[in-house]
Amino acid sequence: MIPTSIYSKRSRLKLLIIGIALAIGAATVIYTNLLVAKLSEREQQLIDLYGKGLRYMINAEIDSDNLVFIQEEIIDANRSVPVIQTDEKENVIAYKNLNIPEKISEKRKKALLKREIAKMKAQHKPIVVAYQQEFKNYIFYKDSELLTQLRYYPYVQLTVIACLSVIAYYAFSYSRKAEQNRVWVGLAKETAHQLGTPLSSLMAWYEYLKSSPRFENEPIVDELGKDVRRLEIITERFSNIGSVPVLKDEPLLRVVENAIGYLRNRVSSKVAFAVESDFPPETTAKVNIPLFEWVIENICKNAVDAMEGKGSITLRLVKSNTKGAIALDIQDTGKGIPKTKQEEVFLPGYTTKKRGWGLGLALARRIIENYHQGRLYVKSSEVGKGTTFRVVLNK
Repeated sequence: MIPTSIYSKRSRLKLLIIGIALAIGAATVIYTNLLVAKLSEREQQLIDLYGKGLRYMINAEIDSDNLVFIQEEIIDANRSVPVIQTDEKENVIAYKNLNIPEKISEKRKKALLKREIAKMKAQHKPIVVAYQQEFKNYIFYKDSELLTQLRYYPYVQLTVIACLSVIAYYAFSYSRKAEQNRVWVGLAKETAHQLGTPLSSLMAWYEYLKSSPRFENEPIVDELGKDVRRLEIITERFSNIGSVPVLKDEPLLRVVENAIGYLRNRVSSKVAFAVESDFPPETTAKVNIPLFEWVIENICKNAVDAMEGKGSITLRLVKSNTKGAIALDIQDTGKGIPKTKQEEVFLPGYTTKKRGWGLGLALARRIIENYHQGRLYVKSSEVGKGTTFRVVLNK
């Protein structure tokens, strides 16, 4: 038996990994925002200095010795922050660090510059450059390309990390599923092989007893024959795991009744079985009979254990909400399953019994979903009153 705590440990590990990823993402965003704030402050200081330098050049004497220094060290030194200098009516006087094509018409250039001014207004308040109180110029500016890229960098990084995480998750899931498939198939094939030798011996003994006059008309021989044929079916079921089963249109009510007919004689007489249908007896569904009967047996045997050998099991064919499908509800009067466990019961190794492998429901779901392209789930359950499993099949 596999301890059920392994699944809760896996869940906690997943939550831990998600928590670490979120922490790394949050740290990246916070640190990058700090860098953005510092760079933005630096650019603001640069543009303030740019405005002061331009104000000084406008108001300075023509032969001032400082003009060349200010032009080279302040005005020309701005090679990153896009700026546009305009008059009071926002007519463009000069611009810098803007990707404006050279070979375009004057009208087109004015339109592009006007659009840039609107963007700059949305980001920053313009700097006013007054000329001896007679007229004013305005310096419009926006964030540099580096600052803009850095502002969006953490979100791009998080998107890439998220995409890679999703790809890695699906790759890991596919790899794990493929590994589980190999384990299931290997286990099933080996089980079928191990059953083959004693089954051949039992078949020989059955034929011997059936032909012996000493055991003529003995009911025990007939029952032995039924069990031998049952072992043959079980061996065939294990052999089919890993192979592509043949699905045929079978009368579903008869298939269910045959499966229950075998179980009735092999479980407690205090368990009452009932088979009902909302459809005509000839209604068919695409199933592989040996595998589908196996599903019914696994669910019903779990129900018998949950009822501790006393109660009722009702199997009813009903309409499905899925188009082109038919549903089989299997209802018991057992202990019920808590909501938190209704998905966990299908995990390999999950069991509440002291003895058991916890593979019955996992195998049943695998048969329905992988081989019949249907669904198997807990439709409803109430602790202390019972559980209803639903099997959905294609018609």
